[in-house]
Amino acid sequence: METHLNEHFTYKKIFKITIFPIIMMVFTSLYSIVDGIFISNFANESSFAAVNLVMPFIMIVGGIGFMMGTGGMALVGKLLGEGNKNKANQTFSLVVYSTIVIGLIVSAVSFFLIEPIVKAMGNINNTTSEEMVKEAILYGRILISCQVFFMLQNLFQSFFLVAEKSRMGFIVTLVSGITNAILDALFIGLFRWGVVGAACATISGYLVASIFSILYFKLNKNLVINLGKTKFNAKIILRSAYNGLSEFVNSISMNVAAIIYNIQLLRLLGENGVSAYGIIMYVSFVFVAVFVGYSIGVSPIISYNYGASNSSELKNVFKKSIIIMIITGAFMVLFSELTAKPFSHIFSNNNQELLELSTLAIRIYSTSYIIIGFSIFASSFFTALNNGTVSALISLFRTLIFQVAFVLLLPLIFGDNGIWLARPFTEVASLTLSITFIILNRKRYHY
Repeated sequence: METHLNEHFTYKKIFKITIFPIIMMVFTSLYSIVDGIFISNFANESSFAAVNLVMPFIMIVGGIGFMMGTGGMALVGKLLGEGNKNKANQTFSLVVYSTIVIGLIVSAVSFFLIEPIVKAMGNINNTTSEEMVKEAILYGRILISCQVFFMLQNLFQSFFLVAEKSRMGFIVTLVSGITNAILDALFIGLFRWGVVGAACATISGYLVASIFSILYFKLNKNLVINLGKTKFNAKIILRSAYNGLSEFVNSISMNVAAIIYNIQLLRLLGENGVSAYGIIMYVSFVFVAVFVGYSIGVSPIISYNYGASNSSELKNVFKKSIIIMIITGAFMVLFSELTAKPFSHIFSNNNQELLELSTLAIRIYSTSYIIIGFSIFASSFFTALNNGTVSALISLFRTLIFQVAFVLLLPLIFGDNGIWLARPFTEVASLTLSITFIILNRKRYHY
């Protein structure tokens, strides 16, 4: 039985409505991890470094789907809370159609930008192989050409929650992930297609998720929201983008920071540094996915009760969410410290130097997990309240300004290990900023 947005939420009900979004985000993060496992074990070291080098740029483009999904979800959830179902349907449909158009345009432009960006990064270190640069460009161009399907998958993850069909959203993500894994084994493991096989397998997963979701919302007329006719309204498109701006800022900032990480790593540690950072990201993808999935899952509750002016339920969900973030973060730190070496071993492919480097890096980096969930939730919380400005500021400072500053500064103080310390320092600064915004806005939203 699905949990409805107008209920009072206990811990059990919060768990019930967020578990599938969490699993969806974890499975989505596993796309890259599965690619990484197969590439690192069945291709060469340059292929593994190539994928990690170009992935930040690809994820920036895909962030448009998160932006429109979370921003549109906040609008639609608020309209449903106000009892305006017809307008909610029109808004939902417009957001989907506009994402397709925007996605096609951005993907076309990005296809031509990948080569100069990758070549510029490859020239930073004279030891960077020409093979790595070529494979990074090839992998990036294949993925970017079908990035609109990734955007749609991200977008529909949010709207399955508004439709109170989180279980179906999980099933779609699960099938999509299994498709990706099976084709990775076939294309990379059996056919030895390398980065081409990895890209084709990932695209196939995107296609399964996006096409099924469109048909599901189009043909199933008994849903809370349906995909159908709409009218062009630039204000709604801009409002959705504005509401979800923090998610896009987060995607851009996080991946721009990743690019700067790679630049520093190429300069200080060479290709092994880029590979070690890639391994850290695979661990981080899963852990951060839990916090992002929770934040996405709880957002419709916040938007609905904000629209219904139910401040008591806002306080209830806010308080419980903070407690959940703290307990989950503590568990993640412990788990990551214990599993750093065996996880690094999966990707090191008998490279002892890479194994030792990535193990140390994970153990330093993972200390940030104790507080990382708070800032992720805070940003999503303000998005759900239709306050894109505060949400975007938290994301911008957390994923770009603080992180870039520490990535550039700390190696000067602590040497090579300073680059891994950048994340814990970033999260402490972000926590301080998030708490400040929460205190300043508590009377406005009554949470």
